[in-house]
Amino acid sequence: MRNVVVTEFISLDGVIENPGWTFPYWNDEIAAFKAEETNAADALLLGRVTYEGFAAAWPQSSDEGAPYMNSVAKYVATRTLTNLEWNNSHVLEGDVVEAVKRLKQQDGRDILVYGSMTLSQTLMQHDLVDVYRFLVYPVVLGTGMRFFQDGNNLKLNLVSSQQFSSGVVGLIYHPART
Repeated sequence: MRNVVVTEFISLDGVIENPGWTFPYWNDEIAAFKAEETNAADALLLGRVTYEGFAAAWPQSSDEGAPYMNSVAKYVATRTLTNLEWNNSHVLEGDVVEAVKRLKQQDGRDILVYGSMTLSQTLMQHDLVDVYRFLVYPVVLGTGMRFFQDGNNLKLNLVSSQQFSSGVVGLIYHPART
């Protein structure tokens, strides 16, 4: 069975929205942490908003991650998009929870969820997330969309932590399932 891996850039106060505030902290250590994710994954699972942002940016990008982003299978949870033009993109058919369960049953490696706040909340509510990978940045933003919202009740087991020279901390958690 494939793992669904939710990966987020997150501030100390839990904000994940518009992560442009992460750029000053980027370094080779963080790039290696992110490369671990992509090396272990052969699919992306994205909400519509994240998909549209990525589809507008990655096809023209010359960044080192562009070949992966442009070639990897992308599954999009959307009720409004029907024609996905970005290479190797597919609309999830039917109920998103059932569609993700089917994806997890397929052969393959990890399925990464970048951003995609609404989708991530749905996945958490239905216990479909197998791994949480957070890069926690040493900033307090005060406002913005927070990853953990009222009503989230999760117990997590810390699998690993890594402090980077820029002050960012990488945390990997698994759900504490009984």
